[in-house]
Amino acid sequence: MPTVSVAQPCSAQAEIVALLPALKAFARRFERVESDADDLVQETVSKALCHIEQFQDGTSLKSWLFTIMRNTYCSSYKRRKREPVGCVGDLTDYPIPVKSTQEWSLRALDVQAAIDKLGASHRHALLLVVNGTSYEEAAAICDCQVGTIKSRVSRARNHLLEMLGETQSSEAASLH
Repeated sequence: MPTVSVAQPCSAQAEIVALLPALKAFARRFERVESDADDLVQETVSKALCHIEQFQDGTSLKSWLFTIMRNTYCSSYKRRKREPVGCVGDLTDYPIPVKSTQEWSLRALDVQAAIDKLGASHRHALLLVVNGTSYEEAAAICDCQVGTIKSRVSRARNHLLEMLGETQSSEAASLH
């Protein structure tokens, strides 16, 4: 893992630039839209450069940047949940539809039942990854290879899709 000395800000900047692909990949875990992921990376790098003096020598720059990104995303997510989009005046002009929660509650029960039907190894691997554990960490926890974890997670997802009746047709699957 790259480490950086605070006394060498140019070196830190170069290492941050070298970590941009990893940051972009990590941002895609939070944001599905590419432009939103790019914005998250940009905000992360901006915060890191503004507070580079807080980076501790001997620690992982990559981990420090990932922590900044995660915290930035969580703060942004909480803010978006609190603040409505648009002007306050715009809200009074239109009635706000309220979506029912019954369907989602039932769907959540269906998903949980399907997860419970998975084999133990597939269920364990899937839940580790879904809860934010990296494939490498999940492999260490399950005492197996990273490829094995990826395979188990992929199979678990496919089984869930089948059990929930959401499999793609063979024609649509062959296009992807």
